[in-house]
Amino acid sequence: MLSRLSRFPIATALTTGLISATGFAPLGLWPLALICFAVMLWLIHSAPSLKSALLRGWVFGVGHFALGNNWIQHAFDYQDKMPASLGYFAVILLALYLAAYPAMAAGLAWRFRGAKPDLPFVFAASAAWIATEYLRATMFTGYAWNPLALIWIPVPGISHAAAWIGTYALSGITIAIAGALFLAALREFRPLIGTAVACAVIALLLHPGAIKQDPTRPHIRIVQPNVGQELWADPDANRKVLAKLIALSGTPGAVPRMIVWPEGMVNYYVEDGYPDPRFYWQGDPRWVRGNIAAMLGPKDMALIGGNALFFDQQGKLSGAGNSVWPIDSTGMLGKRYDKAHLVPYGEYLPMRPLLAPLGLARLVMGDVDYIPGPGPAAVPVTGFGNVGVAICYEIIFSGQIVDNANRPDLLFNPSNDAWFGAWGPPQHLAQARMRAIEEGLPILRATPTGISAVIDAQGRLLGTIPAGQEGAIEVPLPEPAAPTLFSRLGNLLALAVTFLFVASGFALRRRTR
Repeated sequence: MLSRLSRFPIATALTTGLISATGFAPLGLWPLALICFAVMLWLIHSAPSLKSALLRGWVFGVGHFALGNNWIQHAFDYQDKMPASLGYFAVILLALYLAAYPAMAAGLAWRFRGAKPDLPFVFAASAAWIATEYLRATMFTGYAWNPLALIWIPVPGISHAAAWIGTYALSGITIAIAGALFLAALREFRPLIGTAVACAVIALLLHPGAIKQDPTRPHIRIVQPNVGQELWADPDANRKVLAKLIALSGTPGAVPRMIVWPEGMVNYYVEDGYPDPRFYWQGDPRWVRGNIAAMLGPKDMALIGGNALFFDQQGKLSGAGNSVWPIDSTGMLGKRYDKAHLVPYGEYLPMRPLLAPLGLARLVMGDVDYIPGPGPAAVPVTGFGNVGVAICYEIIFSGQIVDNANRPDLLFNPSNDAWFGAWGPPQHLAQARMRAIEEGLPILRATPTGISAVIDAQGRLLGTIPAGQEGAIEVPLPEPAAPTLFSRLGNLLALAVTFLFVASGFALRRRTR
């Protein structure tokens, strides 16, 4: 079969790249993804030159990222300043850029190939993938969407290796597993047998076991109003959305509740003291807070999302924050969290003086750019401990969402996935589950249209609300796990695993000479 594919290496690279993306949610065809990456390794090793290897890796990446990020097109359906058709070009342009990272990995692996495919070549490819995937997550503010390790989310035990080594290192090990398949196709079965045994042992040792919930703990209630972007065209949308959120929040009971709402759903300004009262034309902040407080019992709390405004010393508006506040039953706001890792072209327009005259605009409606907050922080919520906040896109950045000096008791991930089409929400949920595994912390995920979820500290779903439905989840507050090795050492573990692959490759190569 490989001889047939060798006649059309570029077409094979594009096709297998496309198919490899089906390993991620919502399809979850991870065995198929492993086969595709095994073919990618063969394409790299059989390349006649470095230039050819780079091209094959790049074409594979174009297919991989074009299908995996197809949901981005949907975001342009709600941007009145740019045509929706531009979304298709955005997906392709993004894929053309992101494919540079698999191309670099391919080039590095090719430089370390031997006359015949062997384990040192596979280890070189694994190390190169870790390095380039980490670069993809950090360069130009980073785009960490769908690291390869996410294909293991449906596989308990294997996915939980992320608690010990992190996402990027697990991605490299995934390349090594694909490499074992590649070598088995060439009748070298020992690596595959060893890999199968190792995976079975890891799955047994790291399997999280049965789900346990403590009914005596305070409750959390996640609200999903099923409010799509189209509703905001209604002049009365702000009042209608607030009313729906309150209605779905339930009534107080004997057990304290923490009610959490999705990102940006309170479309009123809730803070007092802005220099110009005209900012409050949609509603007095005391009225807004009073309506929210009225639904809370004496020991209840709520976490709400909206916008904060920032002003310079002259009282001139300088920017906005994508923010979250705790609020109690008296209407008092707690410590505010401002989103730190903003989405370029989404929440701010880079090089605005240059791009705005060309007719480009950010995808989030409005003309005032968001300003980044200071970084990961824990927000104290009375009766519920310290809550770390990662708004929307922030949850995808491995090792960057927890304040290690003040480890929270849980994480809150409000998001607005109404932009994300059919594939985006399940992929976003998978990344939240991986963060829970890495950090050993439960995650509360609230979105306006789905998929909202309660995730325990092992990455398991304790409750979900499917996409396109309104509703609420109320369960006992999950407990945090002990700090994981990854939560202590972070992506130094990715560096360690990369070094281990490189050292093992050199040792094996010398041994066979």
